[in-house]
Amino acid sequence: MRDLVVTSALPYANGSIHLGHLVEYLMTDFFVRFQKMRGGRRVLYFCADDTHGAPIMIRARNEGITPEALVARYHAEHTADFASFGVAFDDYHSTNSPENRAVAEEIYLSLKRNGNIVSREIEQTWCPKDAMFLPDRFVRGVCPKCGADDQYGDSCDKCGAHYEPTSLKEPRCALCGTAPERKSSRHLFFRVADYETALRAYMETDALQPEVKNFMATWLKDGLKEWDISRDGPYFGFRIPEEEEEKYFYVWLDAPIGYLGTAKHWAEARGQTLDSLWRNESVDIHHFIGKDITYFHTLFWIPTLTGSNYRLPARIHVHGFLTVNGEKMSKSKGTFINARDYLAHLEPEYLRYYYATKIRNSVDDVDLSLDDFLHRVNAELVNKIANLGSRTIGMLNKLDNRLGRVAAAEGAMLDEMMAAGEEIALHFDACDFNLGVQRIARLTDMANEFIDAAKPWGLKDNPDRLREVLTAGINAFRLITLYLKPVIPAFAAKVEAILKIGPLAWNDHRSLLTDHDIGPFVRLADRIEQKQLDALMEAARKAGEETPTTATPKKAEPSTPEIEFDDFAKVDLRTATVKTAARIEKADKLLHLTIDVGGEERSLVAGVAQHYTPEEMVGKTIVIVANLKPRKLRGVTSQGMLLAVNDGTTLKLVTPEANMPSGIRVS
Repeated sequence: MRDLVVTSALPYANGSIHLGHLVEYLMTDFFVRFQKMRGGRRVLYFCADDTHGAPIMIRARNEGITPEALVARYHAEHTADFASFGVAFDDYHSTNSPENRAVAEEIYLSLKRNGNIVSREIEQTWCPKDAMFLPDRFVRGVCPKCGADDQYGDSCDKCGAHYEPTSLKEPRCALCGTAPERKSSRHLFFRVADYETALRAYMETDALQPEVKNFMATWLKDGLKEWDISRDGPYFGFRIPEEEEEKYFYVWLDAPIGYLGTAKHWAEARGQTLDSLWRNESVDIHHFIGKDITYFHTLFWIPTLTGSNYRLPARIHVHGFLTVNGEKMSKSKGTFINARDYLAHLEPEYLRYYYATKIRNSVDDVDLSLDDFLHRVNAELVNKIANLGSRTIGMLNKLDNRLGRVAAAEGAMLDEMMAAGEEIALHFDACDFNLGVQRIARLTDMANEFIDAAKPWGLKDNPDRLREVLTAGINAFRLITLYLKPVIPAFAAKVEAILKIGPLAWNDHRSLLTDHDIGPFVRLADRIEQKQLDALMEAARKAGEETPTTATPKKAEPSTPEIEFDDFAKVDLRTATVKTAARIEKADKLLHLTIDVGGEERSLVAGVAQHYTPEEMVGKTIVIVANLKPRKLRGVTSQGMLLAVNDGTTLKLVTPEANMPSGIRVS
């Protein structure tokens, strides 16, 4: 297998880590831990603080400290927060480092030698009071695209538009509030269009998700513009080499180069070279990023690497944003939760587990529903998984702590659990962690059902059979722990200590633990109490009150028009039984169902694939609109509509309370 270099996007060094950030870092950590558990190749996880640019200059100036002091403060905070959540980097560095400067200069000079860098005079905003050119984020005003006020000079937080600072309406200096003037300055530009062929070739590979390829196709259709990679001083960053004037690299040039700078830092500390990692054909590079920075990691980053002869990423995994209770995180609403506030009230592994139940290989947003969070952690992690260990290990502790052999009666169950390791590995390798955890949850249910049926608490007079049952149950618990180890490593470490075994590797799912002494059980997880969530949200609310906001109240949704009873009477609702279910190619949300409606077989297309697997749908009794006019969806005829309830986060099928035959009219 090929070695892996894995990166997460670099957090900006002027603010704290919050739960939105952690979607990416935990997702990457799950992937890296799984790959390391598989063994057989070197896997390295690199990240760094993104330290340059105007916002850090402004923040440091307002606080009366140097940018370097601000960067150092947040580096210490970020490092501590990531460690608390179990994010295990092989090297966490900084873009304000000698390694990053060296790589940035090398890449720039390569592009310059290739003829990809041109210079020309441009008109910029100039503050007469501060006597300086105003970089992007030193200017604020009205977005030229959507009209949102108080936006930065390079992009709009409301509509996502990118533009030049001179396009901003009603501009003002972010430092003093003065209306800026316009003044000419010579800037350096990267002719990205020189690498359009390379970009189009990259789009044909399997490095990108389908949604990302669609984004790129749209951008390419609009045409590739020259990219301004320079900023005038004063600017916190690296001076551009071979320039007589005071010119600095734009932060978005040296920020992604920070991946290479960190790799160089790691390699040289071990007597190796950056080329051994980033110009080595036996190494695959994986980037994990949020969808908001896809533009920079495709249209700019791929040409940058191509022009400087560095390997392109084998995969760019793009994920969505975090929402809380179905809405965008908001300081004004008290749903903007910092990592440190979370850690003051809840265990980090609870968030790791919950995120794993939600994260998949998609650009769709991930929702943190606090009610669902409490339920999943308590019902699944505590009541089912941890309790399986408690009820089996605790009884063996009372017997004599000795695992025996697995009896033939339990062999089939354990064989199925061992075989599931291959399927779970495929899900984790594809970053479909939600599907992997769903499979593990079904295995846990099977193991608990076995214990309930075997009733080991009633076998005190038959110690040989008691040992067989407990040996099977503890081996089931060991396999479940092994599969969850990339997700909840601290939990797994406790189990390894209890079972007196070494660190579990993925291939250990092919064997069982027999004729082995174990140690005493220790508590693995406690239930979340509502008061803990209440305290966390109160802390988030108070933090939000400390931050002024100009949020506009959300407009009420228009009410749905009333209908007459005769309109409703036309709808024929009937029960149906799902006979078969399959995914529809290139349609992430759709399943093709074959249903039985009172003896009549029909084809139905249902948008439930993100909430139910095909296996889960087969055999279910559902409710459909039976007299809906047939229509084709993705080339498949749909003869009806399935009923479900969707709160914007969770979708639940509408099903009869009791089993009903298919074809029964619902009234």
